[in-house]
Parts: sequence; structure tokens; C-alpha cells
Amino acid sequence: MSTQDRLIESTRELLWERGYVGTSPKAIQERAGAGQGSMYHHFKGKPDLALAAITRTAEELRGAAERALGGAGSAYERIAAYLTRERDVLRGCPVGRLTMDPDVVADDRLRAPVDETLGWLRGRLAEIVQEGLDQGEFPPGLDPDETAALLVATVQGGYVLARSSGSPEAFDTAVRGALALLRPHT
Repeated sequence: MSTQDRLIESTRELLWERGYVGTSPKAIQERAGAGQGSMYHHFKGKPDLALAAITRTAEELRGAAERALGGAGSAYERIAAYLTRERDVLRGCPVGRLTMDPDVVADDRLRAPVDETLGWLRGRLAEIVQEGLDQGEFPPGLDPDETAALLVATVQGGYVLARSSGSPEAFDTAVRGALALLRPHT
């Protein structure tokens, strides 16, 4: 792995663990095994490095979501695959957690990949819900945008419930509830 990639990966991990303020350039350099000169050779400073890390994290989340959502099966099966895919729920969502970081939310550049990713996810889920409606799989009158927002909120809220209880069961319960609401009506 190149020095630049080690710096990005170290920043990603530290942002997830500590948030933006808790992620110091020194901590990034120590975790990456890189010197200050290397860091500033590749990035103008912490904000640029954080942006690269957040962007990579967002891209990975999109890729993981699309593997489930773009797979084979009915609309319900693809949504279920997304909701039940393997996650480290006790660590929380690496993208969703950034929305609770006041320094990320206050910076338009840092917030943009987070907002774009969650917007993409809502849009992608809405497309699949619409497919299910078109196929008669879901009940008429179900709003694709509202349902997509519900599904994203279920995942993000499920992380919060799991972290607060210290148990992944809280996440699983939320997912089962959402899936029960979407169970195909034929």
C-alpha cells in the first residue's frame, strides 16, 4: 500500500473511532507509519486528507449497498439483502456517524460526500420500491421516496439502538420490523 493510501486508510479508521476533532495529524501519521513531510506532500492539510478519507468511505458504502441492491431477485429480496447484509453494527455506520460530527457537518466540503451518499442510497432504494410497485409486489399507494427514507432511517437508527444497548439484536429487530412492513402482498 502506498504512503498516500496508508494515510487515507488511517484517517478513515480514526474518523470512525474518534471523529474529526479527535483525529490529529500526529495520530494519522503514527497509525500510517508516515512522517509529517509525507503527509503534507500528498495533502494540503488535515481537511484535504479527511475529505479523501470520507470520500473513500462513502464510495465503499455505495459499493457494498449496490452489491446487495443490484443483485438478483425480487424488489423485496434485494431490499432484504441490503438490510440484512453483514455489518459491524456495534461500531455504527462509518458514513452515518459523520452526520453527528459537528466539524464535518459544519464544513460543506466534508459534509458533501456524506449527503451525496445518503441521497444516492435513498434514491436507489426508491427505484427498487418503485420496481416492486410496478410488479405488483408491494401494495398500491406505497410512496417510494417515503419508504426509502424509512429504510435508511431504519438502518441508521438500528445502529444507534444497537450501540446504546451494546447488542446487535436491537439492529436486527429494527430490520425485521421494516421487512415485515414490506413483506410482499400478492
